[in-house]
Formats: sequence, structure tokens, C-alpha cells
Amino acid sequence: MRRDFKTKMRVIVLLLLLLVAADVALGVYTWNLASAQTAQQELVLLTRNRDLLKKDIQRAQEIRSRIPAIQKDCDAFEESLFAQSSGYSTVSADLSSIAGKAGLRLEGNAFKTKSLPGTGLTELGIDAQVTGDYRGVVRFLNGLQRSDNYYAVEGLSAHPGGQARGAKGVLQVMLRIKTYFRPA
Repeated sequence: MRRDFKTKMRVIVLLLLLLVAADVALGVYTWNLASAQTAQQELVLLTRNRDLLKKDIQRAQEIRSRIPAIQKDCDAFEESLFAQSSGYSTVSADLSSIAGKAGLRLEGNAFKTKSLPGTGLTELGIDAQVTGDYRGVVRFLNGLQRSDNYYAVEGLSAHPGGQARGAKGVLQVMLRIKTYFRPA
């Protein structure tokens, strides 16, 4: 009986050693497989990053090549602005002309200047009031937009006008407009 017990014990220990060896072998195999996948995934990731960096460099080179044309356009825009020496009268005449073509009455201009450091430009804020019908107001705004001169409408407020005088459909529109002067 003792001999049977020793034989059974040796068989059990041998099977246990085989299971441990098989477990270690499977662990090594899994680790190698995971390492291979990680290296392959890393290669894919690095390749994708390289391609993205190449595209970024190409885009930066394209932008750099367009800088002279952009600078030329900026200089042309600056030259298209009113000269500071004659700007106020030119702006007043231009706004009056646009209002007249739209069938509106331009009733007032208030100018506020602001120097823009580092650009050499002067910002001119204009508070103007026009009176007329809705179509005229739309034509006036369209005229500002299509003008050869640069105007930016920052805000407007419309109020019924002339109701006390009996006129129907008349609007009074307060406009806040911005334009710029170049140095003389």
C-alpha cells in the first residue's frame, strides 16, 4: 500500500509539473504574441503620425508660398482706404450719395476716431441717422455693402418715424458704421 501511495504521489507531482510547464509555455507564447501585436500597432501608429506630419509640413509650405500674394492684397486694401487728410469729407459725401440713391434722407453724422497702434491706420466710427421707407433702408445697406469703399455696419436700430407728422411706413434708422483711414 505504501508503494501504491508513492507511485500515485509521483504521478500527481509529475502531472502537476507538466501543468506548470504547460502554463509557463502558454504564458511565454501569449507574451510573445502580445509583443508582436504591440509592435505592429506601434508601427501603424507611427506611420500614421508621420503621414500627418508630412501633410502639416506641406500645408505650412503652401501657406508660406502664398504670403507674398496675401501681403500684396493687404497693401492693395490699405491703399483703397480713404486718406486721412480728406477722409471726413469723402465719407460724408459717399454716405450722402448712397442715401440719395436709396431714396433716404441722411440726417446726421457723428464721427469718432480711434488710432490703431502698430498699423498706422485710424478707425473712424460713424453714427448716422437715415429716414425713409423700408425698401430704401435695404437699398442703403446694400449700397454700403457694394460700395467701392470699406464700410462695416456694427449695429442699427429702427424706429417708426414721422407718425406724428402723419406719414405712414417711414422709418428712422440709427446706424453705427465703421471705416478706416490710411495715413496721408
